[in-house]
Amino acid sequence: MKAVSAVHISRGATTTPGWTVQVTPEVAGWTYCGLRVLDLEPGQTRVFTTGDDEMLVLPLTGSAMVDCDGTRFELVGRTSVFDRVSDFCYLPIGARVEVSSTTGGRFALPSARAGRRLPPRYGPAEQVPVEVRGAGAASRQVNNFCAPDAFDCDRLVAVELLTPGGNWSSYPPHKHDTEAPGEAVLEEIYYFETRGLAYQRVYGTTDVLAEVGAGDVVLVPNGYHGPSMAAPGYDLYYLNVLAGPAAERSMACADDPAHGWIRSSWSGQPVDPRVPMTNHLGRTST
Repeated sequence: MKAVSAVHISRGATTTPGWTVQVTPEVAGWTYCGLRVLDLEPGQTRVFTTGDDEMLVLPLTGSAMVDCDGTRFELVGRTSVFDRVSDFCYLPIGARVEVSSTTGGRFALPSARAGRRLPPRYGPAEQVPVEVRGAGAASRQVNNFCAPDAFDCDRLVAVELLTPGGNWSSYPPHKHDTEAPGEAVLEEIYYFETRGLAYQRVYGTTDVLAEVGAGDVVLVPNGYHGPSMAAPGYDLYYLNVLAGPAAERSMACADDPAHGWIRSSWSGQPVDPRVPMTNHLGRTST
C-alpha cells in the first residue's frame, strides 16, 4: 500500500485482502509503529509472517487459537472491548503465524519494527494491570497490558483506554516527539471503538480535529494529542500503539504548558464512580 496523506484514517481506508486495518510504517510514513486488524468469520484461519515486526494478538471481539512457530496459544478473548479485560499473546520477528477462530471475531495486531527476537509468550487477562487515571470528567480506565513495566518487548508499547460517556481522556494534551528529560520520541496510533459520537484532537506540528467512529485510526507522528472526547451517552474505547528509536521502552511525555495545570486540579475532585468499567472477570460498572 502507498503512504496515506491523512492523519485521520476512516474505517476501510487501509483495508487489504485479509485485513480490515493495515497501517505499516510505510503506510504511515514513519519508521517503527504499526497496526493490523483482522476480522475472521466462524471457522476461518489467517496465515501470515511477522517479518521485521514484533506483534501482539489482542482479541477485540471473540476468541482465537494462535499457532506461532509450533507454539499454540488459546485466547479466551471477550464479547466486546467494553465487556472485560482480554488475554493476548506475543509474536516475535521472523515468525510464521496462524490465527483461527471457531466462532469468529475481530483481533488487533499492534506491531513495531524490532531488532531483537524474543520468544512467543501468553499474556493472561488476570495479570493485566488496570489503572484508574484522572478525576471528575477526566476519569478513565487504562489497561496497561503491554506497558513498559508490564510486559517485555523490544520496542512495542500498547495500552487500552476506556472512557465513560461524557468524559475526556488523553487529557491534559501531551506530546512525545522530542528527546528530553521526561519525554521520549514515540510514534503513536489511536484505534477507536464506540457505539456513538467521539472526537480526537491533535495539534501543534500536526493538526486534526476529527469525529471518530468504530474502526477509525488516528496517526500521531508528532505534536500534542488530546483530548479524546466521549460524547455523553456513549462510552469510548481506544487502543494506543507506540514505538520509537530509544533503546529503552518508555511512555514519557510532556504536557502542553497551557493545560498541564489540569493535573493538579484532580486532587480536589472525586473519581467518576463508573471507572474502572471492566476487569478480567467482566463489567464492574453499568
